[in-house]
Amino acid sequence: MRTLHPVAGTLALAITLVFWISTAASEISGNPDMIRAVKLAIPWGLTVLVPAIAFTGFSGFRLGAKWKHPAVGAKKRRMPFIALNGLLILVPCALVLRQLALAGEFGMIFHAVQALEFCAGAINISLLGMSFRDGLRLKRRIGA
Repeated sequence: MRTLHPVAGTLALAITLVFWISTAASEISGNPDMIRAVKLAIPWGLTVLVPAIAFTGFSGFRLGAKWKHPAVGAKKRRMPFIALNGLLILVPCALVLRQLALAGEFGMIFHAVQALEFCAGAINISLLGMSFRDGLRLKRRIGA
C-alpha cells in the first residue's frame, strides 16, 4: 500500500491536470470539434480517475491512521473536499457537458456548466497538489 498510494495520488493529479488543460486549450481554440472531442473523452477518463481518487483516500487513511504529524492531518482534512467536489460537482458537470456536446449545444448553459467545472477542477488540482507536496515531505521525513 505504501507504494500504491503515491502512484494512485500521482495518477489522480495527472488525470485532473490533463482534463483541465485539455478543457482550457479546447475553449481557447474556440474549435467546436475540439471542444466536443474533449467533452466526449473526459467521462471515459473518469473510469480511471474516480477509482484512483478513491484508492488514494482509502490507502491514505490506512497509512496515516496512527500518525500525528500535521501534514497527515492536513491530507486527511483535504480528502473529503476533493472527493465531494469530484462526486457532486465535477462528475455531474462532465456528464452534462458530454450530453450538451453530443447535441452540439455550445450556448449559455454549456458555458455556465463549463465555468463551474473549470473552477471546481482548479480547486481539486490545488488540493491534490497540496496533498502531493505534503506526501513528498512526509516521505523525506521517514526516509522511505
